[in-house]
Amino acid sequence: MSRTVTAVYSGTFDPITLGHEDVVYRASQMFDKVVVAVATAHHKKTMFTLEERLAMAQEVTQDLGNVTVLPFSGLLCDFVHSQGARVIVRGLRSVTDYDYETQMAGMNRHLAPEVDTVFLHTSGLVSPAVLKALQAKR
Repeated sequence: MSRTVTAVYSGTFDPITLGHEDVVYRASQMFDKVVVAVATAHHKKTMFTLEERLAMAQEVTQDLGNVTVLPFSGLLCDFVHSQGARVIVRGLRSVTDYDYETQMAGMNRHLAPEVDTVFLHTSGLVSPAVLKALQAKR
């Protein structure tokens, strides 16, 4: 029995970094489908609008045929269920990230026990296209 596994990688992506791109690329190699979920981020002031963040994420993932970029708001678990996903992908840069992300993974596990969280270690630089967008904001 073959099963398609969908993973969701969420964040504000303000802006999307090479570290984010690395996580998306590696996740696209591990899972059948990856949804990059760009948070509306009503709770924080972002440098880029939602539309700009979506456009940047789409630009840097356009060559990955199994990656989709979508906006989301509300609980991540609800979005994961709406996508039929079984995995949440999170990037880790430091021990501080690990502490925070394990707490979030525990809460998500409580809310959606059938969904697993996978951590990938990464770095945080930006691509030339994102650097250009950052420079235009100055």
